[in-house]
Amino acid sequence: MTDQQSTTIRLHPDDNVIVARDDIAQGDHLASEGVAANDPIPAGHKIATKVIAKDEPVRKYDQIIGFASIDIRPGDHVHTHNVMVKDFDRDYMYGANVTPVDFVPEHRRATFQGIRRLDGRVATRNYIGVLTSVNCSATAARMIADHFRGDALVDYPNVDGVVALTHDYGCGGCAGIGLNYIQRTISGYAKHPNFAANLLLGLGCEANQIGAM
Repeated sequence: MTDQQSTTIRLHPDDNVIVARDDIAQGDHLASEGVAANDPIPAGHKIATKVIAKDEPVRKYDQIIGFASIDIRPGDHVHTHNVMVKDFDRDYMYGANVTPVDFVPEHRRATFQGIRRLDGRVATRNYIGVLTSVNCSATAARMIADHFRGDALVDYPNVDGVVALTHDYGCGGCAGIGLNYIQRTISGYAKHPNFAANLLLGLGCEANQIGAM
């Protein structure tokens, strides 16, 4: 809805104003609207495209944004000098433009072999996570995960693996927003539906205490 010649934007077909994309000089012709600017129009300001009589609504985005405080001519600058705000009855037409959805029949809907979690989310894997609160427990976390490689899970075909998720933060020097970020990251991993369970490993002396997460 951009008028390349007059550099204006019409936001809705039913609006009675358009918006200047650039400064418009008095007398400039707005070709797509068939009007000329009666005033200098700063960029971002509104221009009337039809007569708006006193007390009639000014419409933008097809919404009432105010009322004409005086008679407004096509081409006039529409701003606080000729627009006022007042109460009016609103038509709350919820879902007026909703298009009926033609849902795919259930027997034709795509499916996959997922794992439904208790909270309703669905996983595509079934891992056990070993997370660390501090870099100092990373080695122990990797050793735990390594223990379950090979045939260690042969009796547990429902478990895809044990994964160590480590980082190099959390010790005595961490605080503030950095600490918040690492706690949010660890929490995100712990809550991921692909983890059926998690072991959170710490040393006890770190700034990033397990109890704080």
